[in-house]
Parts: sequence; structure tokens; C-alpha cells
Amino acid sequence: MLQTREQISTRAAFFIPGFAIACWAPLVPFAKARAGLDDALLGVLLLCLGLGSLLSMPLAGMLAARRGCRPVMLLTVVMMVVMLPVLATASTPLGIGIALLVFGAGIGAMDCVMNIQAVVVEKESGRAMMSGFHAFYSIGALSGAALVALLLSSGASALLASLVVATGVIVITAGSARWWRSERAPHEESSFALPRGVVVVIGAVCFISFLAEGSMLDWSAVFLHEVRGVALAHAGWGFVAFNIAMTCARLFGDSVVNRLGSSKAVLAGGLLACGGFVLATLVPSFAVAMMGYALVGIGCANIVPVMFSLAGRQTRMPASAAIPAVTTLGYAGVLLGPAAIGFIAQHWSLSVAFLIAAALLACVAVIGSRLRVD
Repeated sequence: MLQTREQISTRAAFFIPGFAIACWAPLVPFAKARAGLDDALLGVLLLCLGLGSLLSMPLAGMLAARRGCRPVMLLTVVMMVVMLPVLATASTPLGIGIALLVFGAGIGAMDCVMNIQAVVVEKESGRAMMSGFHAFYSIGALSGAALVALLLSSGASALLASLVVATGVIVITAGSARWWRSERAPHEESSFALPRGVVVVIGAVCFISFLAEGSMLDWSAVFLHEVRGVALAHAGWGFVAFNIAMTCARLFGDSVVNRLGSSKAVLAGGLLACGGFVLATLVPSFAVAMMGYALVGIGCANIVPVMFSLAGRQTRMPASAAIPAVTTLGYAGVLLGPAAIGFIAQHWSLSVAFLIAAALLACVAVIGSRLRVD
């Protein structure tokens, strides 16, 4: 019974940051208009979200090792809940930047510590559970985006929408925090450490996987509109196809990993994602591009969860140091990947950039499937 409650509470922990961060996306145009931001300044401010996440992850890992996961996760919830209404009302570039930095720090710290908890809960269960945990982040993001869009469409203010989401986060936390883990790591395991050994390879695989996800978020619609000639009103459906496919694949991912084993699951996932990029890039058809984006989502879905499980089982570093290192490298892929895609597209073409991403995913399939930590 205790194990079941811990598993449910861990799913809730993954749901929370997805639900909270999804609130910000529909609020971006409101913040831009309220503060009178141009595109360049908005782009700079948006970096604060990722910067806050990257800075908080190593610190969150150290605090979780010294204090246990539960206190750190509760602190991150407070940061998210307090910053959501600030993001809905801040009217100066400085105010928005600071709010995004703190909000991003809360999201990043929660992302790091919930994975530390998930590794422990998965180990105790004796079976693969990580894909299912990560699925709840995606479910939270879809739920949060849909809720805020519905509220804003019905005439609610940005502040009211943010308060509704913040209330939802508080309610979910109140119902699950009791079963978040509270044990501490040995003192020698509670300090920051650079990734080493197999953790570097695991982090590199996560970097490329997150790079592919970031490319879908930032460039899929641009590719459909500028290269395939799809109308702007319909170009966003590519990311929707990717996101829904990834969420569904993660919901069933644990059974796939249990059946195939982690090596074959990563090999199949990397090859599927590679094929999806190639299909969407080389076949001049909107329907085929949608199918390709869905394949990218299905292929990438279980690679990162498997890598986190491996990071928790390897013996080169303590999990309390390895998980923050892997999480940070993954987030670096989200931040740097889309920028690299843009650089390549500027000098060659977006099609070339997507094919390079496909080649990197093929490397992930081979390298990731050969990782051994036991």
C-alpha cells in the first residue's frame, strides 16, 4: 500500500511542473503587450526561464541529498505558486525577467528532485516505471495549456487564469506531498560533482534527445509554413501531433521497456525518431510530415526515461549527483538545440538542420542501446 501511494504521489510530482509551466505559454503575448516588449527583448527575457532552471538543478540535487526530496519539492511548489500571478501582472522588463528566473528555478529544481525520487521508487518496485512518470509531466502540460486557453477564451483575465492554475498546484501538492520521499543521502554524497564516466554518455544521450524535442517545439511549425507552404493557422498541428504521440507512447512505455529491455527500447526509439525526421523532411506532403512528427514523438518518448533509470543504477557517481548532472545536460539541449538548428538553417537550410538532427538520433540509438551500468 505504501509503495502504491508513493508511486501515485510521484506521478503527481511530475504532473505539477508540467501543469504550472503550461500556464506561462498562453500568457506570453499578454506579458509582451503589457510591458511593451519587442521581439528581441522578449527573446532575451525568455532565456531567463531556462537560465533559472539550469542554475537551480545542481543546488536542488545537493539540497535533496542533505534534506530529503520532500522539503526541496515543497519549496519549489512555493516558488511556482508565488510567481504565477506575478508573471500575469508584471509590467516591466525587469519584473518579468526576475519572475521568470525564479519561476524557472522552481521548475528546474522540481524537475531534478522529482527524478531523484522517481529513481528510488522505481528501484523499490523492481520494474520499469520511469516512462509512466514522465508521461504525467506531458499530461500536466496538456491539461494546463487547455485549462488556461479555455479560461482566457471565456473572458477570464490573465491574473485569474494564473490563480486557478496556482490553486490547482496547491491542491495536488496537498494530496500527494505526504508520500514524497524524505530520507537523506550520506554526507559524502551531498555535494555537487561534475558528470564523469558513464554519466557523461547518459547526459549526452539526453542532450540530443532534448535537442530533438526542442526542435519540434520551436521549429516544426516554421518548417511546415516556410518549407511546405502550410498556412500559419495550421502549421502548429505538427507540434500537436508530436506532443500527443509522445504522451501516449510514455503512457505505454513502461510495458514496452519491460518487454523489450532498455537497450532494445532505446535502439528502436532512436531509429523511429530518426526515421520520423527524415520522413517529415524529405517527403513533400503535409500528411506525411504529420506522420513523421508523430514518429519523432513516439521514438523520443522513452529514451530520456530509460536514461534516468540508468543514471540511478550506475555506480560511478551517487544518484543524488548523477541525476542533477543528467538533468542539466538535458536542459542544455533544450536551450542550445533550437539555437543550433537556427544557425544551421541560416547558413544552409532548415531541411539540412533537421537531417543533422536525424543523424544525431541515429547515433543515440546505437550509443544508448550499448550503455551498460549493472
